[in-house]
Amino acid sequence: MDLKILKLASDTKYQKKLLDFTHNSKAKNPLCGDEIHLFFKVNKGKISGVSYQGKNCVYCQASANLLSINSKGEKVEEMIKVCDCADEFFKNKGDLSENLKKYKELLSSKNINRKECILLPFNALKKGLTNGN
Repeated sequence: MDLKILKLASDTKYQKKLLDFTHNSKAKNPLCGDEIHLFFKVNKGKISGVSYQGKNCVYCQASANLLSINSKGEKVEEMIKVCDCADEFFKNKGDLSENLKKYKELLSSKNINRKECILLPFNALKKGLTNGN
């Protein structure tokens, strides 16, 4: 396992329940049992805060943390695109698009076997943003 992934997963700054969230979403990986619950605050079409809780593996934690770090201040539409592109990356095993460069530690062909764990937070974020709690 890559030490960068361990470092990302061990950063617990965003591993909490955001108290003033406007949106939230849950997702579960039926293959391994990972669970994630994302809380986010949307203000004027931009994400102003993100946090997460759950019972999950190190890959899922690293992914949720990286999403939390990189979502703040981003437009909702842009983050939906990021989530779609992350999914497409593993389907097509292609190069990282420009909007995925921030996620290069996780979105790598060497992590293909853990793609469901890595994509779980992305899927939960997209679900919460498109369903608009």
